[in-house]
Amino acid sequence: METLTRKQKIFNFPVVKIFLALLTFMAVVIIGQQIAVKLLALTSLDKDYRNLLKGLFVSFSCIFSYILFFKKYEKRAITEFSTKGLLKNISIGALIGFILQSLTILVIYLNGSYSVVKINPVSFILIPFTIMFTVAIIEEILVRGIIFRIVEEKLGSYISLTISSVLFGVFHLANPHGTLISAICITTAGFLFGAVYIYSRNLWMPIALHFAWNFTQSGIFGAITSGNEKTSSLLEAKIQGPEFITGGEFGPEGSIQAIIFCAAATIILLVLNHKQGKIIKPYWKK
Repeated sequence: METLTRKQKIFNFPVVKIFLALLTFMAVVIIGQQIAVKLLALTSLDKDYRNLLKGLFVSFSCIFSYILFFKKYEKRAITEFSTKGLLKNISIGALIGFILQSLTILVIYLNGSYSVVKINPVSFILIPFTIMFTVAIIEEILVRGIIFRIVEEKLGSYISLTISSVLFGVFHLANPHGTLISAICITTAGFLFGAVYIYSRNLWMPIALHFAWNFTQSGIFGAITSGNEKTSSLLEAKIQGPEFITGGEFGPEGSIQAIIFCAAATIILLVLNHKQGKIIKPYWKK
């Protein structure tokens, strides 16, 4: 049996591994954005297309740096970004996100709080597509790929799911117009994304789900996402009514029905994960 040196033990310690991974990853995001901005400023492209290319550049830089970092650090194949079953994983994740967000908006509509003012050209979805695509990749790598995955190796699926989901909710507390309901919903969404990762054991599915949830909300139905400013969208909508149904200034993901739908989907996935033996036990129970 191989005996680890003191240095190896330190670098294999989960907290150290998470810290170094987060530090490296955030450096890539910041530097990548700066490089993209400076290079694209030299072109005559429209602002929207520059933002699209910047988002693509940063997103692929994030994926590449994750693969390279953990391939060297953990000396393994990075299966969580495997292209095997890629289309299936992306399709399932996107479908779940679209359905859950559509149901959330449907409740607002049935309450008489949602009405379409205007249908915009398809080109209006370019900005929200770019933003949500980049956000989904960055947040899923940070929370599920780094924090959840590494903690799960030692503490097991359920404890890691709780820790990463609470952190996910806490990270969004800094967003404008946050409420107790919105914090609970974001935390619940964190459980959902984590459960999807456990089910698929890759990052493509939770990335697709995360993207579809946000993009459907802002790019299609014209709602505010996580308290941020409203972007252009396919449907220009008027949303007003009880805050616990509409989400108020935080957006539909700060509504009570969003919590219910996300929680229901999470429970279903966790039951499937348990039945299929995908739940990892903490180290003291192995």
